[in-house]
Amino acid sequence: MAKKVIITGSGFAGLSAASFMAKAGWQVIVLEKHNAPGGRARQLCANGFTFDMGPSWYWMPDVFERYFQQFGKQRKDLYQLTRLDPSYRLYWENDFTDIPAGTAALKKLFETFEPGAALQLEKFLTEAAYKYKVGMEKLVFKPGQSIAEFLDADLIKGIFRLDVFTSVQKHVRKHFKNAKLQQLLEFPVLFLGALAKDMPALYSLMNYADMVGGTWYPDGGMYSIVKAMYGTALELGVQFHFEECVQSIEVVNGFAQKVMTDKNEWQSDTVIVASDYHHAETNWLQPQYQSYDKTYWDKRVMAPSCLLYYIGLNKKLKNIQHHSLFFDTPFDTHAAEIYTTKKWPEEPMFYASTVSVTDNSAAPPGCENLFLLIPVAAGLQGDTEILRDKYFDIIMKRMEKRLGENLKEHVIFYKSFSVSDFKSEYNAFKGNAYGLANTLSQTAILKPSCRSKKVDNLFYTGQLTVPGPGVPPSLISGEVVAAEVNKHFHL
Repeated sequence: MAKKVIITGSGFAGLSAASFMAKAGWQVIVLEKHNAPGGRARQLCANGFTFDMGPSWYWMPDVFERYFQQFGKQRKDLYQLTRLDPSYRLYWENDFTDIPAGTAALKKLFETFEPGAALQLEKFLTEAAYKYKVGMEKLVFKPGQSIAEFLDADLIKGIFRLDVFTSVQKHVRKHFKNAKLQQLLEFPVLFLGALAKDMPALYSLMNYADMVGGTWYPDGGMYSIVKAMYGTALELGVQFHFEECVQSIEVVNGFAQKVMTDKNEWQSDTVIVASDYHHAETNWLQPQYQSYDKTYWDKRVMAPSCLLYYIGLNKKLKNIQHHSLFFDTPFDTHAAEIYTTKKWPEEPMFYASTVSVTDNSAAPPGCENLFLLIPVAAGLQGDTEILRDKYFDIIMKRMEKRLGENLKEHVIFYKSFSVSDFKSEYNAFKGNAYGLANTLSQTAILKPSCRSKKVDNLFYTGQLTVPGPGVPPSLISGEVVAAEVNKHFHL
């Protein structure tokens, strides 16, 4: 008889782990507190508008292709991709720049900002390509259980080319002097959990993912990926139980025997937690079975949380791109408010996704779909409706000024989501949106372990463990933990 695994949570990591476990012959049961799969990548449908509630950038298409191929599927048979060109727009203080798709056009653009920048970009992206290749092959698929995993001759030989001992900021500024080019190349790491001056330059691999791998849109939105993964899991025999909230894990003699929910008791041979790691440890397990104490968690450096708005407009906008980044206020000031002073920002940078520019199905005819995001520090207090209204007014006025047209009076749908919602909806530690910061001291074996240190058959996957935050890393995390479980059970 097949061994049974209980997986808590059906976000990207949970769906991935479920499918890999089913492929290995396990009976797989997924418990999900919400009424549909997706976790933070759920979908909101209201008044004819369709919003992706969480992730909205499709980078690293090779990871998704590889994922589905392992189940005998081709991504193109599951959902279609459109490469965005321009990839996104950056609004500066007094003007804006559209970032074109393709390195040839990018080099021409860079040269307009700084003589010689085209050649520097070529060098920079060559270095980033090496980091991406080695990172994907030698680092991200490791379970982080032992330093021995990283005793690889090629990895050791290339350690200085990976730039783990210098910062993103120093690395970027070695190549480029123009402030706008510096911001363009430093912004991707803002969501990885640290200032560019504190982030290892290894993560310039994100610039390769952006500028060479490209920015794409899956037709139907990011939820198309969820539906494709969910469908794959169902075909493999995975059983899903929605609107079932886990309350505890019963451990006997160091062995997880049951998962208790608000509806059932589930016996299992092993448990994979694909929901919030901290919440599971501190709420579902007795203290003697928790791998990490309060002091440990309090010392973790978190990636940002967010203040999100899902907005429906009863008009089409004249001059907006699919992705827009509003860097028209001091970049360093807001970054410091996220990571150093940790307070609600005075003049926030923000991001706007207007999916309906690309996808007519996202909004009723003649309407526009807006997803707005302000990055904020995790763990902030004072997340009130009054505060959310204040920030909505601020960014609406900024958008109206930059676009040269009225927006707020055309709002016909409005929903906000922030720190307190991340806590209540996802049990997110400190209300984080992106997981643990990818600092050097929280990388690989220094992350919370994907295997419990106290419970023999309890494992973890997702953004608080290896390899880290983001959609592609979550797919990889599910694969990595499934391999660890199978190794443990000698399967």
